[in-house]
Amino acid sequence: MGDRVRAWHPDVPMLREVYHASFAHSYPPHTHDDWAVMLVDRGAVTYSLDRAEHHATPTALTLLPPGIAHDGRPSVDGSGYRKQVLYLRGDWLDAGVAARIADRPTLTNAPAQTAARRVHAALAHPGDEMAAEHWLLAVRDTVLAHAGSSASARRDTPLARRLRAMLDDRYTESFTIAEAAAELGAHPSHLVRVFSATYGIAPHRYLVGRRVDAARRLLGEGCRPADVAARTGFHDQAHLARHFRRVWGVTPGTIRAA
Repeated sequence: MGDRVRAWHPDVPMLREVYHASFAHSYPPHTHDDWAVMLVDRGAVTYSLDRAEHHATPTALTLLPPGIAHDGRPSVDGSGYRKQVLYLRGDWLDAGVAARIADRPTLTNAPAQTAARRVHAALAHPGDEMAAEHWLLAVRDTVLAHAGSSASARRDTPLARRLRAMLDDRYTESFTIAEAAAELGAHPSHLVRVFSATYGIAPHRYLVGRRVDAARRLLGEGCRPADVAARTGFHDQAHLARHFRRVWGVTPGTIRAA
């Protein structure tokens, strides 16, 4: 496995950095200010966290809380590993949760791993930052449940209706769940849970659906796909085409030609 590293800073609330690496590096003991949420895709990493030894493997999601010393090395001498890491602001979770996670940093449940992988998948496509934000909130919920601090969602509420009205009115705009939550006076995780429980769909999916529906009407009127993408809130024509095909099973050009 050749050494390869990529790092970037997406414009997603709470997310400081994304780090992908393939190498056989051994880290000395150190601390950092951020939460590290790590997926190992190949190989395995042995690490000490707060003086206790653990293993990060492809079958688990690993959490490294801020301010707690840890190291890292290949589990098999001479071998390498490939990992994907999300670095999240230190206040992503409170200090009490960090202390509990330090004793249990390994999440083996499928929802936690699936949500983390969907964050990385969304970040691979410009324009899907709200989807990445949604799945980061899903990761947060699985971590809270793992730490014994889960929250429940109510069904139909005025809050959910207010968010739907916002999405309907501003579907062509770019904004985050965190910005919507601040405007509505709610925590982002609570806002997503209430909306999803009330309407059976996540806010980012609802927003994409509104955009795709508007795009379909414009394409039917003969508008060019590039113009439609700009008018309906998509990042670009490729972003429109990917979501349009997922919803309708055909390309925007097919609808326009028909």
